Amino acid sequence: MSTLIEIIKSYTRADFLYDLVLIIIAYSYMFITIIVPVYLKKKNMVSKFFARKIVHLCTGLVILIVPFFTLPLHAVFISLSMTIVVYFSSRDSSVRHLKELYESIGEEAEETIGRLQGPFHYCISITVLITIFAVFAPDKFYYPICGILIMIISDTLASIIGKKYGKIKLAPAYTGSQRTFEGSLTFFISAFILCFSTFYFYGLSNPINQKVLTTELVFVYSIVTSLTGTLVELFSPSIWDDLTVPIASTMIIYYLELLT
Repeated sequence: MSTLIEIIKSYTRADFLYDLVLIIIAYSYMFITIIVPVYLKKKNMVSKFFARKIVHLCTGLVILIVPFFTLPLHAVFISLSMTIVVYFSSRDSSVRHLKELYESIGEEAEETIGRLQGPFHYCISITVLITIFAVFAPDKFYYPICGILIMIISDTLASIIGKKYGKIKLAPAYTGSQRTFEGSLTFFISAFILCFSTFYFYGLSNPINQKVLTTELVFVYSIVTSLTGTLVELFSPSIWDDLTVPIASTMIIYYLELLT
């Protein structure tokens, strides 16, 4: 597989035009998945909790387009720009749209700092992971995709199921979080399905420009990644799990692969 330096050296005008289309698609998608929930919250058509979950669930799915870039550095700039937008979205922002974003999806726990702490961690984790793999392992993007999908989908499902059906409390007191067995089980099952689908698609059935995996590795990587994500989520405070879950679950399986 090509390294980042080799990709840059062989990068052509046609490659740039192809990537430009993907950039436009990515920004358009993120704009829609943010502006729609904010509009719905302003009109009181959805609750703040629901608007936040829509943004959390949908916006990060743009990660699925990353392996299709010829030059993955474009994905780094996209995620970095989103991180900057979220960082300046605050209660006291002088930019109306950024202030409305905070007012639409900010949680009670974030009121003391007046900023979107959870979403900022969410963006930071995506940016960090995309940057690491764009530079050092552009042929293994299925690792960060799995970690980010776990954060996006499994965390959301676990929260919903845990709030509605959770009976058995699990979270240690120091986390200040409400974790339940039912929520954690939902997290693990959904995480395994997401990881298996990701490793299978990008690493086996349609590897594009990614390193090819075997069926056995797809299964083992899925188990390890989903189990790691579940345990990290269980022992992480809720305001930090958007940072700890994707980075830990991604880097642990990546380092294990390097050691084998």
